[in-house]
Amino acid sequence: MGARRVLVGVCGFPEARARLYRDLDLVEVQRTFYQPPAPETAARWRAEAPPGFVFTLKAWQLVTHEPASPTYRRLRERLPPRALAECGGLRWNRTTRMAWARTLEVAAALEARAVVVQTPARFGPTAANLRRLRRFFTEAPRAGLRMVFEPRGAGWEDALLRALAAELDLVIAVDPFLRPPPARRGLRYLRLHGRPAYRYRYRYTDEDLRALAAIVGGGPAWVLFNNLHMAGDARRFRALLAAG
Repeated sequence: MGARRVLVGVCGFPEARARLYRDLDLVEVQRTFYQPPAPETAARWRAEAPPGFVFTLKAWQLVTHEPASPTYRRLRERLPPRALAECGGLRWNRTTRMAWARTLEVAAALEARAVVVQTPARFGPTAANLRRLRRFFTEAPRAGLRMVFEPRGAGWEDALLRALAAELDLVIAVDPFLRPPPARRGLRYLRLHGRPAYRYRYRYTDEDLRALAAIVGGGPAWVLFNNLHMAGDARRFRALLAAG
């Protein structure tokens, strides 16, 4: 599995883990975004998976999202007001350093290969945000992980993303049906959220999957479905690639 140049997987565990480990190549762990699991839990997932199965994970929301985000409703950890005031926006301070360290603990237990840093739509490419972004990706320890950046919202032009990827050694995550992957050598990290944009109930058609195969080409690429039908769509796409 490790030698394949196109790996296909899902975001989260939409069904029994054993079935995903059997049928797919990778899983992007989502729980780390809302509230990181105990490292012991992540280590159990790693032990359950076959050799060569790839894990990635999302960075804890304390790094990227501010407390007004509705995603904080799923935060179980109680933080004092001072710490909450320091959260989000790729700030680099006591609280976000702690959140990043916790993310890396889970990554180590998973033997993860990449961490996804997903910023919300309100985090646009302003001068202040770009300064924070550059500082974060320069100073945050990587611990051997690929850094994957997925900006949401408007304003992130392809030329800017290509420049940031080259400057900061980033992989830019995109939904290839919304925008083409940045034209940069190396790994492409594709996250598919449904069509049209973020229609999560969408089931990808055979025509969609053939178009996706043409986009992916010979790789290297990691393709992650993040729609309601993600497991079935991922299996169908993997079978399509295997059939050549």
